[in-house]
Amino acid sequence: MKFIFDLDGTICFSGKPLSERIVQALDTLIEKGHEVIFASARPIRDLLPVLPAHMHHFSMVGGNGAFIAKGGEVISTIHFDAQTSDILLKLIEEFNAAYLIDSHWDYSYSGSDDHPIRRNVDPEQRAKNVSPSELDELVKVVILSSLNGEQLIHKLQNLPIVIYQHGQEDIIDISPQGVNKWTGLKRLGVDPQQFIAFGNDANDIEMFRHSAHSVCVGEHTELGELATEKVSNEEEQIVRKILGLMSGLQ
Repeated sequence: MKFIFDLDGTICFSGKPLSERIVQALDTLIEKGHEVIFASARPIRDLLPVLPAHMHHFSMVGGNGAFIAKGGEVISTIHFDAQTSDILLKLIEEFNAAYLIDSHWDYSYSGSDDHPIRRNVDPEQRAKNVSPSELDELVKVVILSSLNGEQLIHKLQNLPIVIYQHGQEDIIDISPQGVNKWTGLKRLGVDPQQFIAFGNDANDIEMFRHSAHSVCVGEHTELGELATEKVSNEEEQIVRKILGLMSGLQ
């Protein structure tokens, strides 16, 4: 069976690497013949630092589906078309927005150094922080803050994009139209109803819709209603659930 794991808020907390207990549980899945795939809002560049080295070759969906990695390499990305990229950059300027913009590997960050997201961006300095004009393509945009957020959202909704609003972090997560974790998983050859999914937020909804079994970690109203079951975001409960589901497949 394929086990698909979101990272932040699901098996990874406060931006820290996976704990020893979580790694042990995932290793047990592998030892028993199951496949582990990671599906995160993070680009692949920022997925790697929270994973142990021996998991860097695992299949991964990054940027909510915009990045696909397999065997330790980014094998494909989906980026905004030129017209949409241009409009997004103009809106960022118009609303004086602080942002994180990801390209295939490098990025552009204009937020404060103490923003919670900053510690998760390229902590191992694998890439370059450049101006938006120096990025070869725009794959993912995160608005960290802006003037008149409601008006900005209204204008964004007229574009061919996917928007996730993360209430707890008060950010706007923007991906190209048609991109989500499920579309990314399909590009990895994952079939519907042939995997177990763990997640905690709105960007996991499409992945949950197509899973054979889904586990909502923590409290999220919409995702919780869709999930097969829910567990608290306490590490021991998550580990117990992973191993329990594995045992049920034996």
